[in-house]
Amino acid sequence: MKWDNFTGSKIAEFTCPTGKKQHIYWDGKQPGLGLRVTAGGSKSYIFEASLKAPKGIKGRTVRITIGDTKTYTLAQAQAQAATYKTDTNKGIDPRQVTADALAAEQFARAAKVQQLAIEKAKSELIARSAWNAYLAHPRPATGKKSWGSLHSADHDIAANPGGMTCKIGGKTAKPAPLAALLCMPLHAITHQVVRDWLAIECQTRPTFAHNCLRKFRAFIKWCSEHSEYQHVVHADCCINDAVRDITPISQTKAGDCLQREQLLDWFAAVRQIDNSVISAYLQALLVTGARRGEMAVLRWEDVEFNPRWASMTIRDKVDGVRTIPLPPYLGQLLNALPRRDGGWVFSSPSADSGHITEPRIAHTKALLVAGLPHVSLHGLRRSFTTLSEWVEAPTGVVAQIQGHKPSAIAEKHYRRRPLDLLRMWHVKIETWMLVQADISFVPLEAGLRVVAVA
Repeated sequence: MKWDNFTGSKIAEFTCPTGKKQHIYWDGKQPGLGLRVTAGGSKSYIFEASLKAPKGIKGRTVRITIGDTKTYTLAQAQAQAATYKTDTNKGIDPRQVTADALAAEQFARAAKVQQLAIEKAKSELIARSAWNAYLAHPRPATGKKSWGSLHSADHDIAANPGGMTCKIGGKTAKPAPLAALLCMPLHAITHQVVRDWLAIECQTRPTFAHNCLRKFRAFIKWCSEHSEYQHVVHADCCINDAVRDITPISQTKAGDCLQREQLLDWFAAVRQIDNSVISAYLQALLVTGARRGEMAVLRWEDVEFNPRWASMTIRDKVDGVRTIPLPPYLGQLLNALPRRDGGWVFSSPSADSGHITEPRIAHTKALLVAGLPHVSLHGLRRSFTTLSEWVEAPTGVVAQIQGHKPSAIAEKHYRRRPLDLLRMWHVKIETWMLVQADISFVPLEAGLRVVAVA
């Protein structure tokens, strides 16, 4: 092996000896640097050295092509050879270093392409597409996360883009508050966007706007928990201080409750409603304190009329279902209702669902006839709680009948009241209401029922 101190002129003079296909000249200045000259006249720099190995083990030889002399200057080739030599002295294969660098470059390039794809997807993902996925996401058939037909319909109404018919009421509506947000790219909905939207909507329909904000806030939370949307959505867009500043604190409606002295006029007006199903439904809400949606989907198969163990099994917001007593007067009201196809107790031939969906109009008219201030359907639930105090019914009994979640430790873990105990107090509450309403009631004998024609 011949060593020469490489210079530019020597590089130009080096030729391949006659009879050989190639020949390598070695630089006397930079260890491991060589010049390979072929019979055809091409010249390229190479590096060759032995990898450092543990004592007693022969290191393997590494040869790497640096590049053509037309591409690399002598100084560049010597610098590259010096780098390779440093690696081999440490036992590092320069080829592996090059491969790792290439892999890292390819990974970075792929990551950049993926990031560009994500950014493109962000700009193309319209909020309504995610909203539709949110509404279609499977939910348990029972339990506190289940959605009733009314709750689902409320979401449709809140997001109505306009020119469409709502499920409730059958009227063509103008764009609902959420329509303005759902037509935007999901990634573009920031807390400032939500704040500006809420400020505009509150100028004309504040109650509806805040109701829609609560639904949209739940939707954003759902997006932040799903991998398909969590990198696109701004999870704090509805809970930022800028939004909180213009969001009023929910307060209990003052006066949305019947008082003892109003029961006489209320019962008289409600019992005069031509539609017996709606009349019985409204009285059932007051007598049981149930939620409107729970009572609306009551089925005949879930009602036991036998006075000995009269009861109703209804849907429950907290536990999925709950069984409560069926007091005599209410039992007689239900027993007199028509049995129609579908199995609903509070049936409605005109409703798509087959059961009652919108009794508020009839209730509002009854309140006007009675000369009473407005009381919502949920106000009837509040009324049951308030009026139960007149008979000194235990708070836990009232809460268990209504389906309130237990609050005290004893209620949560130790106290389980049997249905007979609930029935005793429930009958007292119903009897007291009937006395205040001046209703004379004689229970029917067991096994008899009033027959109503559908």
